[in-house]
Amino acid sequence: MESNETLEFGHADRKRIYEFVEHRGSIDPETARDRLEIEPSAFRHHVAVLRRDGRLTEDHGTLRVTVDAGVEEEFISENFEFYIRPARQEDLTGIVGAIRQVVQERTYIEAESVADEVDHDEALLRHNELESRMFFVATVDNEVVGWVHLHAPEAEKLSHTAELTVGVLEEYRGHEIGSQLLARGLQWAGANGYEKVYQSVPSVNEEAIAFLEEHDWTIEAVRKDHYKLDGRYVDELMMAVELDR
Repeated sequence: MESNETLEFGHADRKRIYEFVEHRGSIDPETARDRLEIEPSAFRHHVAVLRRDGRLTEDHGTLRVTVDAGVEEEFISENFEFYIRPARQEDLTGIVGAIRQVVQERTYIEAESVADEVDHDEALLRHNELESRMFFVATVDNEVVGWVHLHAPEAEKLSHTAELTVGVLEEYRGHEIGSQLLARGLQWAGANGYEKVYQSVPSVNEEAIAFLEEHDWTIEAVRKDHYKLDGRYVDELMMAVELDR
């Protein structure tokens, strides 16, 4: 299912089931059926239709929203192997932990907001009538060491744009993990019809600015004294990259 695909269900209970699963990230069918108070045979029918239409996936007795985001890729560095794949609901704790660790090391306000939002929602991936939220993760020995996050509003006037954050734990930098995560995120955005990806960076985060500029991002605007960090005012740089159409 594409991120900016219009959601149509054809039945009110089908929509309720989808929204219930989407809001929780993943849930077992019996719990969903009992909470929604839908008759068992009707519930099974609606889930079967949602699975047929590519809305929901049932894996090991758990329902979750279907996200078509490709497969896991393996990369070999000098010192270790790392993998990049679409995030799963089970990655929530690892992603939030990685983001918070990066935020402690560098001033990354947008990423901090993402961690707070995901932690509060308790649902990692979102696709509803208001927004889409997608994550890819980099893992080493099955531990999350980096992420790329894309958030896109479903409002028509902004539906061609997506906001991105990307980060890698300090001890794993210098091995092209960030570059591969960024490439994977932009590939997904382009495949889902987005034309432009952007993010806001405090001017003091010189490492992030240099990284994005190395990957052909440009500064589109500057908001003077937008942040107040440790008692001093700091500019916000609004950076973006146009995707091939």
